[in-house]
Amino acid sequence: MLNVAVLDDYQNVTKKFGNWSELEGKINLKIFNKYFDDSNELVKYLSDFDVLCLMRERTLLSSSIIDQLPKLKLVITTGMWNPSVDKEALIKRKIVFCGTENRIESTAELSWLLTQLVWRNISQEFVNINNGGWQTSIGRTLYGKTLGIFGLGKQGKQVAKFGNAFGMNVIAWSHNLTKEICDSEKVTLVSSDEMFKISDVLSIHTKLSDRTRGFIDNKKIQMMKKSSIIINTSRGPIINEKDLINSIKNFYISGVGLDVYDIEPLPVQHELRSLSKDYNVVLTPHLGYVSCETYEKFHQGYVYAIVAYLDGNPINLLN
Repeated sequence: MLNVAVLDDYQNVTKKFGNWSELEGKINLKIFNKYFDDSNELVKYLSDFDVLCLMRERTLLSSSIIDQLPKLKLVITTGMWNPSVDKEALIKRKIVFCGTENRIESTAELSWLLTQLVWRNISQEFVNINNGGWQTSIGRTLYGKTLGIFGLGKQGKQVAKFGNAFGMNVIAWSHNLTKEICDSEKVTLVSSDEMFKISDVLSIHTKLSDRTRGFIDNKKIQMMKKSSIIINTSRGPIINEKDLINSIKNFYISGVGLDVYDIEPLPVQHELRSLSKDYNVVLTPHLGYVSCETYEKFHQGYVYAIVAYLDGNPINLLN
């Protein structure tokens, strides 16, 4: 019988969205709702498990951690890639590494929701009307404004469609983006500097990598219009966090919508939380991928992967 651990189930939904009865009598299931930020503590709790089910890019599974888990046979991640897992260490140990199916619509939809909330300063009006007030801000329309998209992949293409539907001028840039891709999406390819200078809304949809980490810094933010806003539903470290906070407090831009952060979960006393009370800052707790449809793919995907492994035919192999 396999000992199976599901990590980082913050909302305790593993059993709700996965039909674990298919594995009854074949596994011992343990669900961890707490995030382990101490690797020694993590190893202590996981040393007896044969299978780890990971939510992508939550818990880091480094080579040093993998080497301290002697019974580990199978690692399953949500989605079909996870840069937080050391694949080479798994290969070296001959540990099977599998993924699950995914749904991508929800992140782009949240990005567009944040865009509208920040652009119209709606979050402050939520507070205002609950406190008995009435009409304290004057909103702006998106029609005719410029939407800059940093990264025109699956998410960026969806957001481009939203921008076009709202009558915006949609532009894009990323390191490898081509005119052909932009033309097919009715998007104008611009340079990096142009994207920062002319965007009214800058929406981030590129992957975190060595060349995008900290790419948006104080210098780039100061290229932007003071009336512009930044929306990030990709990865927190793409923006230099200290520079972003400084920009908000000095009104270098007019608002920010964030779903992702340098440290997750976002610490209770983090300065960004306090800024959301006094500035046009809207924060959500990394909800981009959190939807019923996506969670069904993820959690049932765990079940399917374990069943296939027990049958001797692993699916969705990543190594």
